[in-house]
Amino acid sequence: MREIDIKPTWLHGTTTKFVGNGRRLGYPTANILCETDLRDGVYLALADMLNFKKHPALVFIGTPQTKGVEDTSRRVEAHLLDIPDLDYYKAKIGLDLRHYVRPNEAFDSINKLTDQMMKDERYARDWFEVHH
Repeated sequence: MREIDIKPTWLHGTTTKFVGNGRRLGYPTANILCETDLRDGVYLALADMLNFKKHPALVFIGTPQTKGVEDTSRRVEAHLLDIPDLDYYKAKIGLDLRHYVRPNEAFDSINKLTDQMMKDERYARDWFEVHH
C-alpha cells in the first residue's frame, strides 16, 4: 500500500448502533454520526473511548458498497484493535486520524470484503508498530 499522509484531523461523537455488519464480519465497530468532508476510505487513527486512550484503530468513512451489506448510509466506523467485543453504545469517542490507507471499494462478495479487511488489519498493525 502506498503511504499517504493526511493533515491531522479529529472526529468525535457519541457511539450509536447501526445494523451490526462489522460485528457479523468479525470486526465490531464503534459507530458515530458526524459530518465530515474527508474522502471516503479507510484510515488509521488513535481513538479515545472510555478507558481506551490513544488506542490504535481502523476507521472506515463512507457508504458501504459491497453486495450483501445492509444499511448503506454514510458513516464513520472505528474498529479499535484488541478491545473486548462489548456494546459501547452512547459512549463518547474521539478519533485522531493519522493515516489514509485506501479508498472505499465495492466488493462483489462479503468474502472479498473480509479478505480486504484482514489485509487492512495486518497493514494497520505494521503501521502502528512503527508510528505509535
